[in-house]
Amino acid sequence: MKNINPGKLIISIAIPLVAGFLGSFFTSSAVNTWYMTINKPMWNPPSWLFAPVWIILFILMGIALYLVWSEKMSKKVQVAINIFMAQLILNVLWSVFFFGMKNYWLAYGEIIVLWIAIGLTIVDFYKVNKTSAWLLLPYILWVSFASFLNFTIAFLN
Repeated sequence: MKNINPGKLIISIAIPLVAGFLGSFFTSSAVNTWYMTINKPMWNPPSWLFAPVWIILFILMGIALYLVWSEKMSKKVQVAINIFMAQLILNVLWSVFFFGMKNYWLAYGEIIVLWIAIGLTIVDFYKVNKTSAWLLLPYILWVSFASFLNFTIAFLN
């Protein structure tokens, strides 16, 4: 096992956590206001569940990023990091569209693009470090669920 670079690990975990923090600007005020009033399916998770799930997912993303970033820099590593950053931007944009703009259908279209970007990230991470790809599986599973929830909310409203 390689030596752990604590600085690089902290930065790797901080990057997705900062993205989550940015997304929370649009989410936090809406969750306890208009989101409570819209039509949601009976199987909608309680609001309190989302923050801890996302924190765990962002930490797993950060560890995955660290594993890829710790490999010898190559074209493959650079592509993997670039697609990771792109999907992270898409992650923040979903919060803007869904909670900030309250545009459920735009958010749904965007989350499909996000899902594809996460899939591409997993594929590219797998080429560099297999463990990093496995760490992203809970993320794509949660976004799959969130996509269905987003579609259902858009349909109901």
